[in-house]
Amino acid sequence: MGSNSLAGSLYVSHLLSMWNARGFEFGAVLFLATVYPGTLLPMSIYALVRALAAITFSPSIGNFIDSNNRLSTIRISILGQRASVAASCAAFALLFQAKEALSKPILALLLVLLIVLACVEKLCSIMNTVAVERDWVVVIAGGDDSELQTLNAQMRRIDLFCKLVSPLSIALLHGWSPSIAVWSTLFTNALSVGIEYFLIARVFYQVPALADDGGGQGQEESELISPEEAQSESRSKFARCGGFVVDSARIYVRQTAFLPSLALSVLYLTVLSFSGQMTTYLLALPTPQITSTTVGLLRTASAISEISSTFLAPRVMSRIGPVRAGIWFLSWQMLWLTCAVGALWMGVLGSPYAITAIFIAGVIMSRLGLWSFDLCAQLIIQESITPSHRGSFSSVEMSVQNFFELCTFATTIVFPKPDLFRYPAVISLVAVYSSAALFAKFVRDRRGHLLHMPTCLKIGRDRDGHRYQSLSTEMQ
Repeated sequence: MGSNSLAGSLYVSHLLSMWNARGFEFGAVLFLATVYPGTLLPMSIYALVRALAAITFSPSIGNFIDSNNRLSTIRISILGQRASVAASCAAFALLFQAKEALSKPILALLLVLLIVLACVEKLCSIMNTVAVERDWVVVIAGGDDSELQTLNAQMRRIDLFCKLVSPLSIALLHGWSPSIAVWSTLFTNALSVGIEYFLIARVFYQVPALADDGGGQGQEESELISPEEAQSESRSKFARCGGFVVDSARIYVRQTAFLPSLALSVLYLTVLSFSGQMTTYLLALPTPQITSTTVGLLRTASAISEISSTFLAPRVMSRIGPVRAGIWFLSWQMLWLTCAVGALWMGVLGSPYAITAIFIAGVIMSRLGLWSFDLCAQLIIQESITPSHRGSFSSVEMSVQNFFELCTFATTIVFPKPDLFRYPAVISLVAVYSSAALFAKFVRDRRGHLLHMPTCLKIGRDRDGHRYQSLSTEMQ
């Protein structure tokens, strides 16, 4: 990849981006809960519209990435994220200080503003993530698979670290003072925008290959369009936007990496992680009684398991390749989650302490397989997608992932009570098995078989068509 300064610039820029994104994503939930205590409706609307925006507009984001200069795209995403977060924090600060003095129409208008800003932040976050993780790192690696695996692992390690620590820091500040948490979020975003802006430009200018894209071509052609053509294009802008979505979906389905991508996306339909649904279930258990502190410790253990995958997966892939490694890591995840979900359904027959311990251990251990498979699938996708389609493909993939996340919320809406949690858990397990089936289909199509059978177990046919079993001729 070049010098250590290049790697450092890329990693620090990604760290700041992920830290701010993860912190605001979690902080917004706490801020809404502070402004609207006793009701989940504003937070639910906020999260739902944000997810729908990601599903709807991600393909257009991908088209924008593919057709524009790489550096300009990243800078737009940085400015969009930081500006929307700063405006959101200002709105939250206003609500904290003057909610009682504001009329209901003004409160409703501020909530709408917060939702719109959240959508902008989410879309800019998708733009940044897709551009850097699915395009920039491939170009920087320069065709070196080992270097690409190292980059992927380090970027995922940064993401998982921020996923754990950034929300924790916001939660601690919020516990001290909601206003301090809001202003700290605003200050962190304002401080980091210039640093991100400089570091990502430094990476861009140190890797000449990053400038070799077709982003400027569309701009040059647009300058040659006549006024009549420009007027006609403006009238058909909505139709072209819809065309982008259809074209991006068509590109996504027709790529050779479609099945690995879909297999990875299906895994987002899960309640078997230390997110809101499973945390609520654990806190509601009558026996054993689990405190929020215990949940925090368990979440830390889960994060350690996840981060361990960024060290394990590259080593396994370097030995047996990403395709075979993907099968093994999915099998690992299926094994542990089968034990975890099975424990939930055996609850009436055994000790609640043992059942809960098996369930929690199964979920924690499964995270190692999940994120290891994520790295395998990511490498397969990066190597399979042509440069001109990286943005479109990855953005549609994110739309699919957001769709399955919405399905996760739907399962707990249908089964809202903690004592019914085993039903969403079963649905999550079915999703994992479905993911394995999709990836197995990809492996079968690509290699012609799923497993390497020993020579002594292979079945062949002689010239007359009679079946025979091969025997090893190796001397003992």
